[in-house]
Amino acid sequence: MGPESGISIPSPPRNPSSLSWVNLSRNLILAYQSLGVVYGDLSTSPLYVYSSTFIGNLQDHQNEDAIFGAFSLIFWTLTLIPLLKYVFIMLGADDSGEGGTFALYSLLCRHAKFSLLPNQQAADEELSAYKYGPSMQVATGSPLKRFLEKHKTLRTALLVVVLFGASMVIGDGVLTPAISVLSSVSGLQVTEKKLASGEIVVLACVILVGLFALQHFGTRRVAFMFAPIVIIWLVSIFSIGLYNIIFWNPKIVRAISPYYIIKFFRETGKDGWFSLGGILLSVTGTEAMFADLGHFTALSIRLAFAFVVYPCLVVQYMGQAAFLSRNPQKVLNSFYDSIPGLACITVMFITTFLMALVVTFVWQKSVLLAAMFLVFFWFSEGVYLSSALMKVPQGGWVPLVLSVIFMLVMYIWHYGTRKKYNFDLHNKVSLKWLLGLGPSLGIVRVPGIGLIYSELATGVPAIFSHFVTNLPAFHKVLVFVCVKSVPVPYVSPEERFLIGRVCPRPYRMYRCIVRYGYKDIQRDDGDFEEQLIQSIAEFIQMEAGDAQFCSSESSSYDGRLAVISSRTIQSSSSLIVTEREDCDGIESIQSSKSLMLQSLRSAYPDDENPGVRRRHVRFEVAASPGMDTGVREELMDLIEAKEAGVAYIMGHSYVKARRSSSYLKKLVIDMGYSFLRKNCRGPSVALNIPHINLIEVGMIYYV
Repeated sequence: MGPESGISIPSPPRNPSSLSWVNLSRNLILAYQSLGVVYGDLSTSPLYVYSSTFIGNLQDHQNEDAIFGAFSLIFWTLTLIPLLKYVFIMLGADDSGEGGTFALYSLLCRHAKFSLLPNQQAADEELSAYKYGPSMQVATGSPLKRFLEKHKTLRTALLVVVLFGASMVIGDGVLTPAISVLSSVSGLQVTEKKLASGEIVVLACVILVGLFALQHFGTRRVAFMFAPIVIIWLVSIFSIGLYNIIFWNPKIVRAISPYYIIKFFRETGKDGWFSLGGILLSVTGTEAMFADLGHFTALSIRLAFAFVVYPCLVVQYMGQAAFLSRNPQKVLNSFYDSIPGLACITVMFITTFLMALVVTFVWQKSVLLAAMFLVFFWFSEGVYLSSALMKVPQGGWVPLVLSVIFMLVMYIWHYGTRKKYNFDLHNKVSLKWLLGLGPSLGIVRVPGIGLIYSELATGVPAIFSHFVTNLPAFHKVLVFVCVKSVPVPYVSPEERFLIGRVCPRPYRMYRCIVRYGYKDIQRDDGDFEEQLIQSIAEFIQMEAGDAQFCSSESSSYDGRLAVISSRTIQSSSSLIVTEREDCDGIESIQSSKSLMLQSLRSAYPDDENPGVRRRHVRFEVAASPGMDTGVREELMDLIEAKEAGVAYIMGHSYVKARRSSSYLKKLVIDMGYSFLRKNCRGPSVALNIPHINLIEVGMIYYV
């Protein structure tokens, strides 16, 4: 836009080839970075796969046919699971760029009513990140969808499956780094005979501590640091594998044929089935391709695996098989003998199930196609899972126990939170009762703004009745604030605030819903009060210009919400905002009209360093001759209340099971959930609420 003429000057059209080149360059850089983060486990798996396969029941089958069959199994396992399932299918089911178990569950909750927490709103579906794939109205008549939505038990079972899958990822993350590092370091024993096993373990522990110490530098720096190391490793194992193929046994190329798998099981029988736990280690870390998708792009991960990791691993496994076919006795010299990597295949099994639901409800394909996908990959993975389960007594119980513990913690937290929310939902204050009290609410309304925090997205929480019945005075402006999570990865700042009115205009009671995605960090950047005031002011002006909102005869005030974006505020704000800074905060204390707040702020400074410069914002109503008198009056009340001071009101709740509850429920609520609440950060800390302005009211929830 020209600064003086006001004529719009169209920008020159961009060259499509330059855009495609920029996009390709970006994905190539991300593919390079992904090698240092995503593929560490997959790349080091050749260190222990063959030794794990041929130790134990296959010691009597260390011959060329068995080794060829083992390689054929490894080749087709790498081809079907990482390449076909994850690279070509799973990476297409991202949730706005995010991957993993929770991302799939989030997609399902957006396209079907699978969530157990009843805090969804129609306005959430208008989020830009909410829309995914085809129109959501197409599959509303699916019988399978209606069946799952109708039965709460099935929805609970789905949540448990998701939590168990996420817990298995954590359990796998506890063991896999130790296995990879220990197996890598053990190679020193081949060249340095003097190194004892204890020294190897100590060295591995030192390396692990160093690796985890580097995590705080962030994914980008760690990726650039380790990508060259992984590339050198992959090139090395590729070269060694190629040499072994040429020098020892070029006939190993024939083992790509699935015929050798049939031959393998014909010769080894039940012993071969038991050995599949070792073959399974060849795909350890595959889930990271989907779980770490949020750090990269689907194309970059596909490029890295299809053109670098996959061919290097295939050639290396082929070369090892060529060497072992001529030197079968050398298989015992490999480091690791019997790792049962169980958590990995369980996560894949669960991911396949969730992906089948995504194919039906999100991609809106036929149930038959989803069933074919489920049966094909469940059969492939089920064979490995059944073999891995046989090794639970040998060590596979460790990830299982860890996963069950993590799953119980997450489910108890979700269960207690859901019970508490349902209590608030069924015991919320009647709007008729509030309207019967009149605009004064039967008490003295003093200057100031009261921000009442509640988990309810609609209605007035029961804790509010405690204030009205027990306190002689309350703030002139009340805002019910609900901080809630929506099933999307991120919510843009422009769509974060939903503003509405709880009661008619004279009551000066509003609702603000602050929405976050499951990947957003819930924090107050210090300007929440200013954003809230501007958003409410914009809502007041917007409401005055909307005939539907202006109808004072309507009783359905609660539930009518509007998205107030920062762009709208900046372009059409009815308030004039001025900022200033001071060093000691004395001026801000004296500006408060509340004598009690002045004395408290003077006695208890809100900052340990009084010399720190503070930012203060003042509001004024813009001079607009056409502004409605009622709107101007309401804006003036809002500004005066802000100048008087803001108080944050939260419930200090205690959740207890009813006396008639079962012993199990009492154990879960009174001990498990209470323990978790006491050992987690409180809402005031998580939301960065200043302690000097915080009012907490105790309340017992009998659920």
